[in-house]
Amino acid sequence: MNDFFAGLITSKTRINLLVRFFFNPGTKAYLRELSKDLNVSSNAVREELNQLTKTKLLTSEKNGRNVYYTANSKHPLFPELRSMVSKVMGLDQVIESIITRLGDLEKAYIIDDYADGKDTGIIDLVLVGNIDHYHLNDLSMKTERYIKRKIRSLVLTTEEFTAFMPKLENRPSFLVWERKENT
Repeated sequence: MNDFFAGLITSKTRINLLVRFFFNPGTKAYLRELSKDLNVSSNAVREELNQLTKTKLLTSEKNGRNVYYTANSKHPLFPELRSMVSKVMGLDQVIESIITRLGDLEKAYIIDDYADGKDTGIIDLVLVGNIDHYHLNDLSMKTERYIKRKIRSLVLTTEEFTAFMPKLENRPSFLVWERKENT
């Protein structure tokens, strides 16, 4: 999964935290949640969170009894780290392939686990537009072999997406691509 980062960073916990927070910068999480999700002791997670906060890559905010951590989007390395994480996750390849070869794509969303910054091995995409299903299946299979992750796609027309929006609001999601109108 993170072979690229493993050559640069020796702590697997730190790698997983960087992926978690920089893949979807809106992600907020607290110590025990991260410990459970990463299946690592809370002391190991606390140590890495302290280091990442000290370097200002993460920010922290106390809410009740929990301290929530999130990526620091104002950090000078933020754009580069976000780009690197996307490349490690293989999403740059997925989105580029979809945009250039699938037809009339309007929007592309990542939902559920990956949108929450969790690399579960299954990427859930919501694609809005008039998509060529044959090419989508072909691209998905080829890309899956390359990125070593499963891709599940939900293709919706604009009208179907409008009806789906209320359900999407209650799930982790983020917009990864949107067609810009020529004006």
